[in-house]
Amino acid sequence: LPKLVAFDLDYTVWPTWVDTSVDGPLKRRGEDINKVYDRSGSPLSLYPHVPAILFFLQSKQITVAAASRTCAPTIARQALNNLLIVDDGVRRLTFTPIPTMKLFDQLEIYPGSKITHFRKINEKTGIPFEDMIFFDDEHRNAEVSTKLGVHFELVGHQGTDLATFENAIRQWRAKK
Repeated sequence: LPKLVAFDLDYTVWPTWVDTSVDGPLKRRGEDINKVYDRSGSPLSLYPHVPAILFFLQSKQITVAAASRTCAPTIARQALNNLLIVDDGVRRLTFTPIPTMKLFDQLEIYPGSKITHFRKINEKTGIPFEDMIFFDDEHRNAEVSTKLGVHFELVGHQGTDLATFENAIRQWRAKK
């Protein structure tokens, strides 16, 4: 398995652009799992398979990073902090929801180049680019592959799902 898996945020882990479609601040309502609401009451959730993927990565002690060029880093961080998720893969009597943010080890969330994001991730972690996989919905960000050697996986309109995740792992392994 790779040593690091990175995700863009908008249209990769959730189905919106937080800098243009979300009116902060974001707040939870009651005991809602994987759901927050913006000022107008519009909900925001992670794509359905994202929580399981994040918990799997944590269970394998794989570093998880966010690499987003959003112009609304505060709202993106609010979403990660307030979206509570549960590890459905663990059998136990009580499920303790945890903030999605706790499953991310590295955050590069600010406008700019994904090349810059990955250079900073590499500096902070020491993990070589060839031991990283990056999920993103924008093909232009494949430059991290050609310029740095990060394995790039294009995410379709369904967001990051298990099929996309498994395909990326297979393709990354084939390069090794």
